[in-house]
Amino acid sequence: MTPLSDEQIAFVQGALPGVILHEAMSKHTNFRLGGPAALYVVASSSDGLLTAVQTALQAGIPFYVFGGGSNILVSDDGYEGLMIQAANREMSIHENRVKCESGVITAFVARKSAEAGLSGFEWAVGVPGTIGGAVYGNAGCFGGEIKDVVATVDAYRLSDGSRMEYPNAACAFGYRDSLFKHEPHVILGCTLTLQPGDTDAAMRTLNEINARRKAKQPLAEASAGCMFKNFDFRDESELKALRRNSDIPQGMIEAKRLSAGWLVDQAGLLGKTMGNIKVSDKHGNFIINTGGGRAQDVVAMTSLVKMKIRDEFGIMLEDEVQLVGFGE
Repeated sequence: MTPLSDEQIAFVQGALPGVILHEAMSKHTNFRLGGPAALYVVASSSDGLLTAVQTALQAGIPFYVFGGGSNILVSDDGYEGLMIQAANREMSIHENRVKCESGVITAFVARKSAEAGLSGFEWAVGVPGTIGGAVYGNAGCFGGEIKDVVATVDAYRLSDGSRMEYPNAACAFGYRDSLFKHEPHVILGCTLTLQPGDTDAAMRTLNEINARRKAKQPLAEASAGCMFKNFDFRDESELKALRRNSDIPQGMIEAKRLSAGWLVDQAGLLGKTMGNIKVSDKHGNFIINTGGGRAQDVVAMTSLVKMKIRDEFGIMLEDEVQLVGFGE
């Protein structure tokens, strides 16, 4: 990427008093990886988030908005632009509607909703990062997806500078996909519609999901979360074409979706290391930084995993984690 000019840096510093120069992104990502951002700022309100984005546009510099630091891998060379961390965390609950800004931690929304006696979002206690990121990638786990509870999304459309309120149907949600991955927007918040329920029952479900997550995932390790999307097959003929299809669990066959972690396990890659980067022994879809790792080794490891899965099963896994600063 082209280095920022002194004039561009001075313009951003003048408009955003809290901006930091050459901030190590390893301090702000769950992977604990990433070189320096030329400019870094925390946006503590939706207005502040919009100001940061508009400042970058006016300065003519690249920018990247992120939330909790999960689901991203920042290059060892860093990011030659403005990294904006969304920390806009206003949240309110009225009857069965939960309104939250994009920087609210998703698991916090799940817990507060359950405490308020609302059901349908307990599964999201297992989602790392912020609600904005969850909407962006239609996050899901333990049988739930955010598309099933989103009523509206508040977003800033970059193509014309309009602030939009999108109903669920306009968000084009798909498996780990949404409108916002294909048309540039900055997600500012969303409203969820949940089901009235019993607080004790909702909290019991939430705590059970949290216990399952702790048992199956390397939560104490430095990772971005799930590295790969699960693989959806379209029909029985495609299933039959998969090598080793006789080993596929019945639940995956019925769901027409193969777990990426299961594929990694079947390929014998649990515990595989490359430098200080390792495929988790606990869950095949987690790649962890054991300390002092490099982003380039994560990229090499993901390439190795994908090639092994392709050779073993004839499947090419897709990345779920967003790559930042890698030559764009």
